[in-house]
Amino acid sequence: MAERAKHTIKEFPASRLATLDVGYLGLRKHHVKALLEVDVTRARQLLKAYRRRRKTELSFNAWFVKCVSQAVAENRTAHAIRQGRNKLVVFEDVDISLIVEKELGGEKVPLPVVLRQVNEKSFAAIQAEIKAAKEQTVQDTRDYVLGGNPRSRAMRLYLALPQFLRLAAWKFILRRPFLVKQLSGTVVVTSVGMMGIGAGWIIPVSFLPLCFALGAVVKKPGVCQDRVEIREYLHLTVLMDHDVIDGAPAARFVARLTSLLESGYGLDIEEPVN
Repeated sequence: MAERAKHTIKEFPASRLATLDVGYLGLRKHHVKALLEVDVTRARQLLKAYRRRRKTELSFNAWFVKCVSQAVAENRTAHAIRQGRNKLVVFEDVDISLIVEKELGGEKVPLPVVLRQVNEKSFAAIQAEIKAAKEQTVQDTRDYVLGGNPRSRAMRLYLALPQFLRLAAWKFILRRPFLVKQLSGTVVVTSVGMMGIGAGWIIPVSFLPLCFALGAVVKKPGVCQDRVEIREYLHLTVLMDHDVIDGAPAARFVARLTSLLESGYGLDIEEPVN
């Protein structure tokens, strides 16, 4: 009889159940995917100067989230959610779900924190919320949504259900745009790809109308003012719901976001961006 290979059996983390459901639902969205290389050389230079000038720690992610909120505020259809067959709900506020990696049961798991009304907040306020989420102690299923979760009983019940019932609950939620916004926001940003060391794009899955995945920033030759020089490029993936926005408006949204990122939006002014 052959000897069994050495192995370890680990408990499947309950936090992964929500990931399974999001993946299942996200694959049924009609997302258009854009794979971009964004020249963030100027932005990163301005960010370093901003930190020195303000004597503060402003992360690239916090600044990126603010840029996204500004682009969405100028093109609000980009984060609209379909209601029924013939209506779109176009929200004024930009609520962004940010993925933060936490340790739970000895495992690193990605957990969401929803930043509310990001379009009206300063860099400092956004940075403070992200920092608080990263420092929040995670103990059990009550904490699977960071930043305060008053629905701990509902979360426990959700995780105890079989998948077909969890998906039924999600389908009920997704038909109600205001409930979607309340629970998850309308935009999601993940920066897991920035932890890599090579060039490439992360292709995320989401049920929200707008999704961004940040890849690595790499140095390579580029053209600036008709000169070839070493530039820094962010690999960025954008998912946009084709059910709510057509190609031309989507292209204009991506162009505006690219302009904000490449110009170092808000980093070269004296007053905070509100």
